[in-house]
Amino acid sequence: MRPHEWGTRHPAPGTRLETHLSDDKAVAKMGHPSEGFKRNTTHHAHEVAPSCAEGSNTMNTTTTTTQKKVIGTYGPGSNHWVGDGFPVRNLFPSNGLQLEVSPFLMLDYAGPQYFTPSAKRRGVGEHPHRGFETVTIAYQGSVGHRDSAGNSGVIYPGDVQWMTAASGVLHEELHEAEFSKAGGTFEMIQLWVNLPAKDKMSKPGYQAITREQIPVVNLAGGGHIRVIAGEATVAGSTTKGAASTFTPLNVWDVILKAGEKVELTVPEGHNTAVVLRKGDAAVNGTAKLTGEARIAALSQDGNSVTIEAKEDSQLVLLSGEPINEPVASYGPFVMNTREEIMQAVADLKAGKFGQL
Repeated sequence: MRPHEWGTRHPAPGTRLETHLSDDKAVAKMGHPSEGFKRNTTHHAHEVAPSCAEGSNTMNTTTTTTQKKVIGTYGPGSNHWVGDGFPVRNLFPSNGLQLEVSPFLMLDYAGPQYFTPSAKRRGVGEHPHRGFETVTIAYQGSVGHRDSAGNSGVIYPGDVQWMTAASGVLHEELHEAEFSKAGGTFEMIQLWVNLPAKDKMSKPGYQAITREQIPVVNLAGGGHIRVIAGEATVAGSTTKGAASTFTPLNVWDVILKAGEKVELTVPEGHNTAVVLRKGDAAVNGTAKLTGEARIAALSQDGNSVTIEAKEDSQLVLLSGEPINEPVASYGPFVMNTREEIMQAVADLKAGKFGQL
């Protein structure tokens, strides 16, 4: 296992700082949600339609569309194990995507991997985080989480856990007990989402979002979109997602049937990426994503992304308003300056991250 390394970077040319942590302090994987956040509690499956009933979380919008340009397509930059429970393919930043995907810092695709039955709960034991959020999307298998802020829970297939580390937490991520005993196939995505400087020392939070709480937009071709965060606009109708976020961003699960084509509205100025979990799809008619664990990065300019599935395809669309601030990172800490990193290390040693 090895830590991801971002160093220090600026939106304009600046000095880069490379730092490293030993394995036991390595980057955390498979994170958890946060408590005390407001979120939309009205969640329904919506057929795309020209209008909606009063009181729905879907609203009618119209806009002129300009297609975003594909910057490039990429495979995993690294393949490795995180602890003994998460075999991951890292889709950024290990392949060089950094500023192009801000506010997202990291994407690990874990599995699909079959685990034999075990009395031992595999995963990652106690480790710290400060300065960002971890978002875990479960597709197969289940993971238990607990942290030093007093949050705990289990993420099951279809669920999402959104943990705001902010000023600092200790947490652990282990295969859930019953899943460990029975064995089975494990598949999840974990994202790291940066926080702006003004929010990095906020109180830690935890959003436990169940499958039933995530709005679903049914598409005419038989596929659907799960709106985890942000809002998804399809054929003029907009559906708001389940998660609360600090900055404007979108996280959508997109499932398309073979031959299905969909045009999605994504805000002008957002960094955007389309991730293929499995399948065969074309982004904006030119970028081919085939097989497993592929990603297409798109420009900030434009407000439209078209995806066409050549076969049944499982995708994730990410977009977000860039955070144009310096980034200093050291293993599980993501701050703005070297001094803040040094303070995080000192605070951890002083026990200021609490106890599990």
